[in-house]
Amino acid sequence: MNKSIKIVSYNVNGIRAAMKKGWTEWVLSNKFDIVGIQEAKAFQEQVELQPLIDAGYHIYWHHAQKAGYSGVAVFSKLKADKVVEGMGNKTFDDEGRILRLDFGDWTLLNCYFPSGTSGDIRQTVKYEFLDAFLVWIQELRKERPNIIVQGDLNIAHNEVDIHDPKGNKKSSGFLPEERAWMTKWLSEAEFVDSFRFVNPELQKYSWWSMRSATARSANKGWRIDYQAVTTPAKERILAANLLNDAVHSDHCPCVMEWKI
Repeated sequence: MNKSIKIVSYNVNGIRAAMKKGWTEWVLSNKFDIVGIQEAKAFQEQVELQPLIDAGYHIYWHHAQKAGYSGVAVFSKLKADKVVEGMGNKTFDDEGRILRLDFGDWTLLNCYFPSGTSGDIRQTVKYEFLDAFLVWIQELRKERPNIIVQGDLNIAHNEVDIHDPKGNKKSSGFLPEERAWMTKWLSEAEFVDSFRFVNPELQKYSWWSMRSATARSANKGWRIDYQAVTTPAKERILAANLLNDAVHSDHCPCVMEWKI
């Protein structure tokens, strides 16, 4: 019998803040098999995790060296065979951006890509990260052909993925160079965007700016959170969606049903 699991990706914009909004109870009530979070903004010992441990979740954490910044974590009912923090690049690994978990014949990469919204310096860092990631993921594919890359990639790929493509053509996250990188990654490294694979035309978003009090209620959003899988494994995608009703963050979760 083929078994499937539900895998979630969620930028919580600070796990302690999300927990105050009922995030833990939401995870437990939905009985997800694996939940990957980005922007944990905390060290593991700072977070009350016992309810998740009691529910059978294994905790995997990769924090940034800087307190209260970045960081990724995975809560999994499945025990990982191998855990690797980062991609072997100290500059980015010190920012807590990638957590690799191997499960049998497949690998989960829970990722938080840099944002370039604060100015030219961080935009340059973002491009450096994108270049390094592409080289690294192509090498990893040779070793692990069945990979899920999930997380906040901080790029809206196509016009259907953003509420105002014309007005944002010069905005970080929708720059032509970033969108071209996304196309290159999906094609050259042979990845499939699971949401778009399942929902070819659906216009749905995963992030709404907090600079506008009405952005979320008016659904003026961006789709910058993804669960992408290597092309040979795309038939293992059974379902994929964005859970817009979850409101623990300025992002919403991605969820994918995955055949194991």
